[in-house]
Amino acid sequence: MPKTETYTLNMGPQHPSTHGVLQVVLELDGERVVQAIPQMGYLHRGIEKLAESRTYAQFLPYTDRLDYVSSMGNNLGYCQTIEKLMDIAVPERAEYLRIIMTELNRIASHLIFMSSVAIDLGATTGMMFGFRDRERILDLFDMACGARLTYSYIRIGGVKEDVPGEFIDATRQFLADFPAMLTEHHTLLTGNEILYHRLKNSGVISGQRALEIGLTGPTLRASGIDYDIRKVEPYGFYDRFSFTVPLGTTGDNWDRYMVRMEEMQQSAAIVAQALDQLPEGPVMAKIPKVLKPPAGDVYHRIENPRGELGYYVVSDGSTKPYRIHVRRPSFINLQALNEICQGTLIADVVAVLATLDPLMGEVDC
Repeated sequence: MPKTETYTLNMGPQHPSTHGVLQVVLELDGERVVQAIPQMGYLHRGIEKLAESRTYAQFLPYTDRLDYVSSMGNNLGYCQTIEKLMDIAVPERAEYLRIIMTELNRIASHLIFMSSVAIDLGATTGMMFGFRDRERILDLFDMACGARLTYSYIRIGGVKEDVPGEFIDATRQFLADFPAMLTEHHTLLTGNEILYHRLKNSGVISGQRALEIGLTGPTLRASGIDYDIRKVEPYGFYDRFSFTVPLGTTGDNWDRYMVRMEEMQQSAAIVAQALDQLPEGPVMAKIPKVLKPPAGDVYHRIENPRGELGYYVVSDGSTKPYRIHVRRPSFINLQALNEICQGTLIADVVAVLATLDPLMGEVDC
């Protein structure tokens, strides 16, 4: 009887499918995965520790560098945490602008996700279409704050400045064009038989197991769990908008792909409603230039494109935070990689990584 042994293969830390510097140690039995252990920390910058030597306002640009394709959401979560700690009331127009920006950023982030799935599975053209359409949103952000990636637009107490008049028209034009863009993506990718068979019924995780691990965001909802912080614990003015939460049924790679595709449609609907309701008025609350929150601690969370983004802030009453901890959805969601990959073919590891959609900037805080 011949004796066989498993062998180890290192995937990364420099690998095009790991979306950054991530190493996955694969234990393989032939073509089957026995274990897939993610090794993190290659991008660790000590951001939480750096916060202790910065003022509350000075830490804001560091949040841009966490999930750097969803920087608006990072800004929003941090600012709302400090506002909760200091009981700051944000002007109504600023609240609407915040929602417009973060939902546009959700679409931009999901377009990156779609592009990554395409290129990871060999569909180079699909990737180019996603990046092409994302440029339209980056143009809008450039118009609003002069930046295309790290915005620092949402500030403690409101937003940096009001949007120019042409921003509203350009955003409405984007919303008018977006359904055709989405149809094109579905025609090119979703209807592709090869993509379907690479994603369907592979990389499955049940809803119960996803909850036990602590998964959130589209990754959790793809397993059929109806949990979206914008619905269960609305922040800002989300309770004023009508939108649905797309859900999957089996929790496989295909469901994780489809949930994000449908979420883009819902985000566009939220932006359209916000534009219709956008009031006139100031965009910044009257707050001191140097912030000194009262001693105490606070936790606040929002629904970022990759899941629950939370900030835990401890104040000792000084101008600098005593301690900040960031709950990063990519870090938590990546914990499921080993369990999802066990028993799959080695080629499916790339698909699982793509549909978990980790962003290494926030995995290594």
